[in-house]
Amino acid sequence: MGPAGGEGEGARASGETGRAAESPGREAGGGPASGFCRRTQDHGQTSTGSDKEAILELITSRSNRQRQEVCQSYKSLYGKDLIADLKYELTGKFERLIVGLMRPLAYCDAKEIKDAVSGIGTDEKCLIEILASRTNEQIHQLVAAYKDAYERDLEADIIGDTSGHFQKMLVVLLQGTREEDDVVSEDLVQQDVQDLYEAGELKWGTDEAQFIYILGNRSKQHLRLVFDEYLKTTGKPIEASIRGELSGDFEKLMLAVVKCVRSTPEYFAERLFKAMKGLGTRDNTLIRIMVTRSELDMLDIREIFRTKYEKSLYSMIKNDTSGEYKKALLKLCGGDDDAAGQFFPEAAQVAYQMWELSAVARVELKGTVRPAGDFNPDADAKALRKAMKGIGTDEDTIIDIITHRSNAQRQQIRQTFKSHFGRDLMADLKSEISGDLARLILGLMMPPAHYDAKQLKKAMEGAGTDEKALIEILATRTNAEIHAINEAYKEDYHKSLEDALSSDTSGHFRRILISLATGNREEGGEDRDQAREDAQVAAEILEIADTPSGDKTSLETRFMTILCTRSYPHLRRVFQEFIKMTNYDVEHVIKKEMSGDVRDAFVAIVQSVKNKALFFADKLYKSMKGAGTDEKTLTRIMVSRSEIDLFNVRQEFIEKYDKSLHQAIEGDTSGDFRKALLSLCGGED
Repeated sequence: MGPAGGEGEGARASGETGRAAESPGREAGGGPASGFCRRTQDHGQTSTGSDKEAILELITSRSNRQRQEVCQSYKSLYGKDLIADLKYELTGKFERLIVGLMRPLAYCDAKEIKDAVSGIGTDEKCLIEILASRTNEQIHQLVAAYKDAYERDLEADIIGDTSGHFQKMLVVLLQGTREEDDVVSEDLVQQDVQDLYEAGELKWGTDEAQFIYILGNRSKQHLRLVFDEYLKTTGKPIEASIRGELSGDFEKLMLAVVKCVRSTPEYFAERLFKAMKGLGTRDNTLIRIMVTRSELDMLDIREIFRTKYEKSLYSMIKNDTSGEYKKALLKLCGGDDDAAGQFFPEAAQVAYQMWELSAVARVELKGTVRPAGDFNPDADAKALRKAMKGIGTDEDTIIDIITHRSNAQRQQIRQTFKSHFGRDLMADLKSEISGDLARLILGLMMPPAHYDAKQLKKAMEGAGTDEKALIEILATRTNAEIHAINEAYKEDYHKSLEDALSSDTSGHFRRILISLATGNREEGGEDRDQAREDAQVAAEILEIADTPSGDKTSLETRFMTILCTRSYPHLRRVFQEFIKMTNYDVEHVIKKEMSGDVRDAFVAIVQSVKNKALFFADKLYKSMKGAGTDEKTLTRIMVSRSEIDLFNVRQEFIEKYDKSLHQAIEGDTSGDFRKALLSLCGGED
């Protein structure tokens, strides 16, 4: 066999996994390899069947280099090939995992790529994952291992199985010639930013060659500065430009390269999450990552996984797999992480940089519903009247008109309808359509502030309170939107919103909601000195400060004031200073230290500050996952965000959940309700 794979960058120098500890013990009659061989022969391949427990225990507790020694000693002692024996004795996913561990890392990668390009169809995701994430040294070892194992040229096989710009970028990555000099030229950074901008955003069409050259060859340190400067110059993260300018597998490959440049452990944490979420498990992906990263950066992957997905990698593997396969994966994982929210230093740095990027981002908000260009309120009013007149209702016409007009245009249609026919369009719609479709269409016909006011009223009326709806609306609206909601509530229900909240909620939760409902959030930028003071207050109230001071009641009031009244740019700086000060993530500490509606309200504020579009994407996903659909939440978000940022929500949805919002709606709803939702969604990603 050829050489083992290189250790790669980002490897941790200690810990139970990533890197695996090498067994120091020696046994009589030979070193650790020969002792291992005897136990494998004695316990692993017996006439009464294999002892899988012994196999997994022995193999997962050795480093890859030691496993190669074992293979050699096994052949010397017994004249047999250990991998062939393991394949004979084991089956299924457990066999694939154990055999993968027994190969040198470069040969493991070579086998994965061979499988990806063999037979009918290509596993593009496998090619992307391996070639976008490996170091130059690992790429060179992979090419040599592929030639040695299969007597074929890897580049030729890739070219024969792929095409277009996707193929070109794969070939560039296969050269393993990425610059490795950490000395970065500021002039070259500026030039690359300009070249990327001109190749994409400023060009009719896209100059893919520039993207390939810069992303395929520049050093990681250089590219990180390019990405930072690109965001400052254009107001867009490079990922947004890639999604807007590229498509298909080429787009996915370039995004993977960007993710690996930013943080290779974070890329693999995301891949692992997507391999196990939802129905079914992508075992090949799970096995490949656990095998190839267990000695490199698994501790960092674990920490980022816990931070990003609010659960440990260990617990997700435990709940998603079974048998010896599960036991072996858990051994490779190396341990369960508590949910305290504290970072390892590397993960803290990633989180800190995320807030730094967030602080300078100028995200262009896009709705999916825009004003109709050829708008004719007279024609629309007549078409709607015809759709509802006589026997039966033409729902398709109603859906087509209402979902393809802006809210301002819908108000014109309402007025024209009354002028022409002396009838109330809302009343006619109520009498002609029903159920979920009626709630959606009637919601679209209401002015936004009146719609939000109605949702708040419904959340508070009757037995019980829908706290989640109150939080969702009040924690995410701008000052101007909050002021308009207050006016609409007073006009529609002859009672102030504050009075309604006071009578229907209590305690700290009521104080938070009333504070949010005043719409007095600051709208300026950040104040770094104040941000450090605010971060200290947060650390003290969340009981993780080194030197707590002040009485708790006063601190609680200050903490609420910070979250409910500071501007979003300032809060981003507060959360960043909090990480620097405590090595904790504020969102996760809130989840651990607080409870109930107060916790949910504060978490919603933090998530909205962090990424409002992602907050709504999460809410939409949760409204449709599992058995049953939360149609009220689904309708509320689709109606209220359709003209503001639903396009951004769509992008966050597919990025996090690996399927489009369109697909989720299509699979989870039906009939005319589905048609209307898909029309609002605005397209398939």
